This record gives sequence, C-alpha cells and structure tokens, in this order.
Amino acid sequence: MFYFMTVRFFHTSDWHLGQFFYNHSRHYEHEQFLAWLLEQIKQKQPHALLIAGDIFDVINPSSQAQKQLYQFLADTHELAPHMQTLMIAGNHDSGYRIEQVEPLLAKYNAKTVGVIRWNEDNTLDLERLILPIYDEQKQIVAWCIALPFLRSAEITGFNEHTTNSQNAIAYLHQQLIEEAKRRKTDEQALILISHAHMQGGETSDSERPIIIGNEEALSTSLFDDSIDYVALGHLHKPQKVGQDHIRYSGSPIPLSFSEINYKHQVVEVTIDPSKIDEKFTFQALHIPRTVDLFHIEDPLEQVFIELKALEKGEIPNIDQRHYVFIEYSTTIPPQPNLRQQFEDALPKDRYRLVRISRQYLSNENNAENKQTIHLEPPTPEKLFQQIWEKKGYHADEEVTKDFLSLVNEAQKKLEDDQSS
Repeated sequence: MFYFMTVRFFHTSDWHLGQFFYNHSRHYEHEQFLAWLLEQIKQKQPHALLIAGDIFDVINPSSQAQKQLYQFLADTHELAPHMQTLMIAGNHDSGYRIEQVEPLLAKYNAKTVGVIRWNEDNTLDLERLILPIYDEQKQIVAWCIALPFLRSAEITGFNEHTTNSQNAIAYLHQQLIEEAKRRKTDEQALILISHAHMQGGETSDSERPIIIGNEEALSTSLFDDSIDYVALGHLHKPQKVGQDHIRYSGSPIPLSFSEINYKHQVVEVTIDPSKIDEKFTFQALHIPRTVDLFHIEDPLEQVFIELKALEKGEIPNIDQRHYVFIEYSTTIPPQPNLRQQFEDALPKDRYRLVRISRQYLSNENNAENKQTIHLEPPTPEKLFQQIWEKKGYHADEEVTKDFLSLVNEAQKKLEDDQSS
C-alpha cells in the first residue's frame, strides 16, 4: 500500500541579475523582487524553487550580481531549510560558470544544471539531469528533468541519434523522459524544467533569438503526456503554451519597454498524483513593480503636456526613479536642445529619460512618408538586414535564420574561450 503525496513548488525564470537598462543598474529592482520572493517562501514553505534559466544577464556577471544570487540562496535556506532550489542555465548564462560553485550551492540545498554531459561510451549522462524533490520528511514527492539551454556543440555528434540538432533534441527528451518514468512511482509527480523557445509562445523585443540548427522554436510534442508540469524559461511574458501545464513564468521585472503591460509573476504549482483529472493547480503570485516604465508616443506638442502631467514627488535615489521613453512625431526638424526641454518638462528628480525616438512626418502628414529614427545601436540581426538590403538582396526568413545560427555559434565559441 502506498500514499499519494502532494508536491508544491514555485516556478520562476529570467531574472537577468546584473542587467543594465540603458546604462542604469537594475540592482535595486532585483533586490526588491528577491525580498518579496523571500517573503513568499517564508509564508508558503514550498518543497522546491525552480529557476528556469537566464539567472544572470551576461555570461560573465559582476561580483555584485553573483553576491545577490548567493545571498538570496543563503537567506532562503535559513527561512525554509527543507526547500530545494533547482536552477538551469539559460542562453544568457555560462553553464560551466554556474556549475563551478556546486560545493557552495550544496550547503544551501541548491542544485544547478548548466550543460549537457556525456559518458565515455557516448551515452547521455542521465544522473545529473534527473533530480529528486523531497518533502519535509525526506520522502521523494517528485522527479524533475532538468534541461538547460541546448547548444548544438554540446548535443550533436556523439552517436547515431545525434547527427544533427533536431534529432539530438528529440533523442535527449526521449531518453530523459523514459528514464524518469522508470524511476518514478505512481504516487510521485514528474516535472520538466527547460530553457527554450516553444512554438506558439509570444515574444518581446528584449529576448535574444536562440537558434539551434536553423530552428528557433521547439514543438511541445517533445513533452510526454506523463509529465505533470513543464516549467519553461526564456520568454518574458507569463503564458501557457498549448496546454495549461506547459507554462512560462515570465521575468520578474520588465526588461524592455515592450514589456510595460506584462503581469510579472511567480507561478505557485501544486501537483496531486492521486487525482485523475486536474492533477495540477497553479496560482499566479503577482510581483509588485517598484520602478515603473513610461512610454509616451505622441506629436511633439502633446508630449510636453503629458510630461508635465506626470506624477510629482522627488525620489532621492536615482536607482529608484522611473524610466521614460519618448517617441515623438513632428513635421519640422527638432531644436538642438530638445532633450534638455524634455528634461525640464519632467517633474524634478522623479524620472530617468533613457530613450528618445523621433518620427519625422512630411508636411502632407502622409503616413507612408513617416520615418522613425532610433538612437540605439542596431542589433546584429538588424545590421545584417540593412547591409544585405543595401547589396540589393532580400533577407528572407531562411537567410536570417542562417545568419543568426552563425551569431549563436560565435557566441558559444566566445563563452567556451572565456570558460577555459
């Protein structure tokens, strides 16, 4: 006779610790988020915290960003000693770097999976990728398949099942799911945590494209019906993909102005294997936003009116002031001191004007003649498209995918060089 056991865990991802937003540190915002999350952990005492990749914003995070993570892990362990923290590397992380501190993580009941590893006989090292989750009595209540961001060089060329990225990805999922099913019992749940772009997911402009073998988005058909919950990372908008139990938690703070309206959250998940229907339930724990983003898009004269109407009240610490993006339209060239005019119109010491974009309108106000001028450097993809089109070619989808695949391989080589 056995007893079914309920597992409760938090799903979060895409923290991007150490991010600079238009050269402004997000350290304060992340501190506020982590303090809020600590309070949720203290109150709810989950069995596990799953962090689905992009823990840091860059592969070589600052000492301040690393300290922020490790202090959080120490604090969580003090508040909930039984809780396990399971982390995977995202495409912004160095998988090798985050695995280097395993002895430290073990002291805080934390585990990280950064890279896919293979045995000497070219079989997949399954042991590191299938992790047990325990309850307060040290009973296994669930098994978690941990899949970090999959880089082509780490998954192809090892055996006849990994001749290219597509069949290697399918092979990895099949091997891991089958082994996890062999290990689990009927009273235990099965969870999968992955950092990937899934087909049907809604993106924002702050997410770096991740191309594997010319394929960006993966199919949810990779996930077996036996999996009770799929905890995804990479896309910053909280959303389900196809089915309720396949979800992105989203990022804890807006990472671009396109994410202003996102309802940032941590997903609290409960799985009860004894139930035939509705085994899993979830609750969105909405994260309070401590620093707001304002995007003002109007004719120049109206912009000044809206700036002056913004809420007043000084915020002494510049890291706590709100961000402003102005996108104005005009039929005449702007005055050279326009930025200073914008600054003067803003309520004093409450906002940070981080971006200005001009839309030039013809005198006929013809929308077809409208030109948008952006002051930020172009992304590699946009720069490639501009050069390609100047040569007289059309940068179609396949050409762009090939280019992004080369960019991804170059980034991987840079990460390898810096990790060696």
